[in-house]
Amino acid sequence: MSKERPIVAGINRAETPQETADRKAEASRVYRSSQTFRNLIAALIVTVGVVAIVVFGVPRGEPTPKPEIDVAAIAADVETNMQRPAIVPDVDEFWRVNAAELGGGAVPVWNVTLAPAADDERGFVRVAQAFGADVSWAPQVLGGRTADDTTTIDGREWDVFNLGESGDANISYAIGTQAGPDYVLLYGSRSAESTAELAESLSTQLDALEEAE
Repeated sequence: MSKERPIVAGINRAETPQETADRKAEASRVYRSSQTFRNLIAALIVTVGVVAIVVFGVPRGEPTPKPEIDVAAIAADVETNMQRPAIVPDVDEFWRVNAAELGGGAVPVWNVTLAPAADDERGFVRVAQAFGADVSWAPQVLGGRTADDTTTIDGREWDVFNLGESGDANISYAIGTQAGPDYVLLYGSRSAESTAELAESLSTQLDALEEAE
């Protein structure tokens, strides 16, 4: 005896073999689609979780601070090499040292670069001690500009280089003075008043440099 096909609701008759096959195929398609969507959602959840762990869970720490430059120690080596005093700026709370080195070339130059320690202050001043040089050396680092004025700071006469817009983009003002056999130049982007204050703090060392001639 052949088995009768059940009557399917909605068509009020037994479905044909083709209809049965189509129905099962559609059910499989719907199931696979639902599984794909679920897998996509699960993958997104996993991705978001990994990103959250990276962003919030991995310790970053603070940036490693730059080591403090020991100007006095470097200057001591310079003095040994040059056989005379090397200027060491008195760095108070206003200044920090960005660089300190002895430059080579035809004229050895001891350079100490200072910048304001406060974040709201801008500019820099480089203290350059050119060994065995005079004012004729200064234009080599000032774009060829020569002194156009003088000023007196703490009883010492300084050459003034008003560079303005014609100078290097980072250098707008400079003053220099002869200290014994060496020429000391202060140049950078700080104001004339700020540069003069730094120059005044060097007076004692400049006098000592003259006496050591």
